[in-house]
Amino acid sequence: MNKSIAIIGFALSWVALQGISATTNPIEKNRKKPNIIIIMADDLGYMDVGFNGCKDIPTPNIDRIANNGVKFTNGYTSYSVCGPSRAGLMTGRYQQRFGFERNPQYKPHDPNMGLPQTESTLAETLKQVDYKSGVIGKWHLGADISNHPLNRGFTEFFGHLGGGHNYMPEMLTIEDSYGISTEMESYRTWIMRNHTPEKTDEYLTDEFSNEAVQFVKRNQYNPFFLFLSYNAPHTPLQATEKYLNRFPDIKDKKRKTYAAMISAVDDGVGRVLDALEALNLDENTLVFFLSDNGGPEPKNASNNGPLRDGKGSIYEGGYRVPFAMQWKGTVKPAIYEQPVSSLDIFATIADLSKAPIQEEKPLDGVNLIPYLTGKKQGKPHENIFLRKFDQNVHAVRHNDYKLVVKFDSETKELYNIEKDISEKHNLAKKHPEKVKELDAMRLSWESELIDPLFLGLIHTEAWQKKIQKNKKRKKKKK
Repeated sequence: MNKSIAIIGFALSWVALQGISATTNPIEKNRKKPNIIIIMADDLGYMDVGFNGCKDIPTPNIDRIANNGVKFTNGYTSYSVCGPSRAGLMTGRYQQRFGFERNPQYKPHDPNMGLPQTESTLAETLKQVDYKSGVIGKWHLGADISNHPLNRGFTEFFGHLGGGHNYMPEMLTIEDSYGISTEMESYRTWIMRNHTPEKTDEYLTDEFSNEAVQFVKRNQYNPFFLFLSYNAPHTPLQATEKYLNRFPDIKDKKRKTYAAMISAVDDGVGRVLDALEALNLDENTLVFFLSDNGGPEPKNASNNGPLRDGKGSIYEGGYRVPFAMQWKGTVKPAIYEQPVSSLDIFATIADLSKAPIQEEKPLDGVNLIPYLTGKKQGKPHENIFLRKFDQNVHAVRHNDYKLVVKFDSETKELYNIEKDISEKHNLAKKHPEKVKELDAMRLSWESELIDPLFLGLIHTEAWQKKIQKNKKRKKKKK
């Protein structure tokens, strides 16, 4: 009798324990929070991915994201050059609100040359709800140790602090990233693993892809955020024979190398997606893919297709970029044609993770998921803004119309972006009332901005010499 009671008691205890473990198991609990991966290419042309119609550079793995999820045809970044665009992405706010309107100089002992400490990064925000965050690749938000990723909310870092880098391991000859003072020198530094310099032995894009796969494996039981920040296909144009040999039909040497660099990124994207599937994480992970700005067409042989101009411009080619996302099982495959912004990524993630936001610093983006699932109708944004302080040029897109303002409001151009994607037909004289309406919106937005807080890369003597040298080369070619 006692033995039977003991057996029944044990069985009931075992069942109870199983029930408790099922509800309190930290692995199962954590897996309910969506993981986030943002894959950002650098200086990628609008038409240089398959899902936007590229013919000479296959990108089957990048296209998987668009095919599994959403292709955004009107996806914008918050700026048309690298550093400010990344500052907007990382804070979810227009970077002109906090004075980050220039590519920062490489100043490893200047805490003011980079992302202000007054702003919260996405990693710092997600840390409040127990996410593990890693950045792999390009940082470009300040080289001072106070702005090191591990001091801005990230738990892991494997990459370089500056705006670009050499790709071949034999070219990385400077061990100490804090012992230099110029952007050009920073291209030759060793890669940093957290705070420690590390000598690498593979093509840099492959190194970053390898590390991204390992990050996913290491953090598979935690909610995680990975910023896979490729510096490709940013110059210098460098690729290995493995990737160059894939493009025997591209005769232009520059375009061929550029294609090879994109192909290396595409391989890495495929490996990350494969890892998610193998670990059964693909339905619990949002994956975003985009470029930080438009392609600088002559410089790296990129192709922005029908878009006017490229990197650095206030026309569409400057900041309308390849943009896609997937959330398998939640967001159905679709083409989304309403304007969206890279600023929406922060807002989407913060909302889904229930991470608290600073009330005094509201986000400029919105959660895209309700719009993509049909729960919300209408447009995520009526307005997309851009100001370039040093060039004194401004733009606002309001629904289908876009106003471009130059040089102390002396020049105003108006385009119907829906009908005239290439911005060829200036409608300002035909629709003066529309010009006035959009200009009022622009001025209202700009009243909330501040001037840049630090001098940019264009203000260094070395950079000016480089610009002059490039101008002389162009004249000789003509």
